Amino acid sequence: MTYNFPMGSIQAHHRIVVTGGPGGGKTTASDLFRRELGECVAIVPETATILFQGGFPRSDDPQIIEYVQRTIYHVQKNNEDLHATLYPNRTLLCDRGTIDGAAYWPGDSEKFFIHMGTTLDDELRRYEGVIFFETAASGQMQIEGGNPHRVESLEQAVELDKKLRKMYENHPNFVFIAHEESFFQKITKGFNALEAMVNQLNN
Repeated sequence: MTYNFPMGSIQAHHRIVVTGGPGGGKTTASDLFRRELGECVAIVPETATILFQGGFPRSDDPQIIEYVQRTIYHVQKNNEDLHATLYPNRTLLCDRGTIDGAAYWPGDSEKFFIHMGTTLDDELRRYEGVIFFETAASGQMQIEGGNPHRVESLEQAVELDKKLRKMYENHPNFVFIAHEESFFQKITKGFNALEAMVNQLNN
């Protein structure tokens, strides 16, 4: 199902989600865009990385995973609102969004939204655009990168990528950046898509 978003339902403060499976290049693309546009945009850093860098526990226990994803969801929401208040005249580039936790939720992803007291529809409405970077794991390329907190195998990364895309592609302003052997070409396409979306939202 594709959701229709009446213009009046979209918040005035522009928010764009930059997401995708692990190892897609989203963080690199966001940082490049910030460097190029400067004060036109503000980056909302990835909440999970912030928490794990601070010593937040990780576990394979389903109950622990649920606690972790609950925490990430609520911190993500507050982090976005905090940046919206700090930078009221900038477009926010959110390194992942409130929906991402559903892909990591043990079992049925739909239960994530039930436990959070929300719906996929409501969470999609938080954002005016989605740039989705497909994981490099889809091309059987290593995804370690520079993030020591990335622990997924190639198979897990591909599965997470599929789950995330299935949810986010319901957004009416969804752009998919496919994996390419040339990371430079992929990032260039992602950067061009981000630039076009920001220009679209601000004109």
